[in-house]
Amino acid sequence: MKTITFGQTGVDVSAICLGTMEFGTAISKDKSYEVLDMYFENGGRFLDTANIYAHWLEGGKGGDSEAFIGQWMRDRGNRGEMFIATKLGFDMPGETGTLRPDAIKSECESSLQRMGIDTIDLYYAHRDDQETPLEESLKAFDELVAGGKVRFLGASNFMAWRLERARDLSRANGWAEYCCLQQRHSYLRLQAGTTFTPQLTINEDLMAYSRAEGFPMLAYTPLLGGCYVREDRQLPAQYLGVDSDNRIQAARKLGGLLGATPNQIVLAWMMQSDPPIIPIIATGNPEHLRENLAVENLQLTAEQLAELDAAGICGERNMVLIS
Repeated sequence: MKTITFGQTGVDVSAICLGTMEFGTAISKDKSYEVLDMYFENGGRFLDTANIYAHWLEGGKGGDSEAFIGQWMRDRGNRGEMFIATKLGFDMPGETGTLRPDAIKSECESSLQRMGIDTIDLYYAHRDDQETPLEESLKAFDELVAGGKVRFLGASNFMAWRLERARDLSRANGWAEYCCLQQRHSYLRLQAGTTFTPQLTINEDLMAYSRAEGFPMLAYTPLLGGCYVREDRQLPAQYLGVDSDNRIQAARKLGGLLGATPNQIVLAWMMQSDPPIIPIIATGNPEHLRENLAVENLQLTAEQLAELDAAGICGERNMVLIS
């Protein structure tokens, strides 16, 4: 698998990140191990989880995914090769989601213990807690980095101005700063006036910020649970409309011409955008993973990327600029 330099960190990471949300709950151990092993055998080294995964599923209590990938790494003896990202900030059983200093430190310790590791490679603020002063959260995060508990810090579900405010405060105080942003993102565009709050999307403002700052972005839910390839999957209401219909058809048409699936077209469009975006793919199906990983063999031309960008009833005028 190709690697890319992760912003200003100086570290190279896999160009495709594997999401592990349902490992340890909805997806069996055998299937989860098969997917993890296939990802690793194809060069993948970047795993994404969170402290809340997946308490809402049957049998889940939170921390299930973290504990599962920790066990997989021990079984495979490969912790030193992996780049592990986890998060805190949303509610879970027994914990109120917050970025207060005490929560940041205690949840970090809990995540480390569940995974059986000494250091988290990338620790995200899973949401922007505007009830806690940024200075307090950022100082606590910096103390984790200084203490060797965390290597790098990431933000998720942040607005651009809050992200820049946080980075300014970190620079002014000599603290470790957010090095990347993870948001909801796919080829389909939100219909005007809709949101996924508290999830926030990558938008044109953030794309311009990333381009200007050399600031990496990662996309979760890039394939919308199969909506590009399966007629029986209902699009979320926020995407319903002629614009989305046209873009789905554009992805399917180009895929037909190139001998690729619509999912591969969407991932290629994302990974070859300006700036490139790291997709977080999540599946318990080895065949789906194989399909997604094959995108590395698909190179879209500038003309094809432009055609995909232009697809839609109103072109770029239908883009939602603020999430």
